[in-house]
Amino acid sequence: MAHSYGKYADFEGLREQAVALRRAGLSRRQIRDRLHVDNNDILNRLLEGEPPPEWTKRPNAKDDLRDRARELRLQGWTYDQIQVELGCSKSSISLWVRDLPKPERRQRTREEASAIAKRGWEAKLRLREEERQRTKHAAMAEVGQLKDRELFLIGVGLYWAEGSKSKPYSRRERVTFVNSDPNMVTVFLAWLNLLHVAPESLRFAVQIHETADVPAAEAFWADHVGIKTAELLKTTLKKHKPSTNRKNTDEYYYGCLRIDVRDGADLYRRIEGWWYGIVGAATAPDLRNRT
Repeated sequence: MAHSYGKYADFEGLREQAVALRRAGLSRRQIRDRLHVDNNDILNRLLEGEPPPEWTKRPNAKDDLRDRARELRLQGWTYDQIQVELGCSKSSISLWVRDLPKPERRQRTREEASAIAKRGWEAKLRLREEERQRTKHAAMAEVGQLKDRELFLIGVGLYWAEGSKSKPYSRRERVTFVNSDPNMVTVFLAWLNLLHVAPESLRFAVQIHETADVPAAEAFWADHVGIKTAELLKTTLKKHKPSTNRKNTDEYYYGCLRIDVRDGADLYRRIEGWWYGIVGAATAPDLRNRT
């Protein structure tokens, strides 16, 4: 080729070839390899004004961000300002707007800098929350259908973590479960149902700080487990300590619900046996239970 000796000497001839290849649908890399142009600046000049073929434009969720970034850049925004506004990286912004004129630099006021920092933090928090929700929903989908054996094992572990347990120095073989998380209560009740524990053998009671809205908490828990408020046992009130800086004081604080199984000594012994059965299986040297 003409440029193989005095490399790029015949620039106009080389540009004609590059433009023809571009219009024929070749990518930058294909043109670079075809014409042996290993200098990106030269390649940019050869293809100046020639749009890329459609097939090289990868569809992605950042197309709208790219358009917005270019719009802001034309309004004179800096990379920092665009990054704060859109929550994307400076490297992406640079790729999107590098062909646009640079805005004139000016000194920011303290108020402007503070506002930019605040908006940047808010954008970062927003992105974190979006990522958190994506991860949670993907993980939820991984669970799929819950089989009886799986619920059985989950319930045993749940009770042994959160339920009351008999001590060698105080033998009290009774089934009592206390928790503030409505979802934990729901799973525990589903587990009891799987074990064919009769609903009439269950007793419920609210435990809550005395400064909270006790009637609202009682109504919430009664509705959650499907009984009337009058069917709850007497609510246990926790004394308020003025020196304690409690965090659970908002309108959604409902305290804890205690669930008792009447005449549950036999069930307690089975739970204890199931738990140590899980421990033994989990620590088995051949690990066959996990294959």
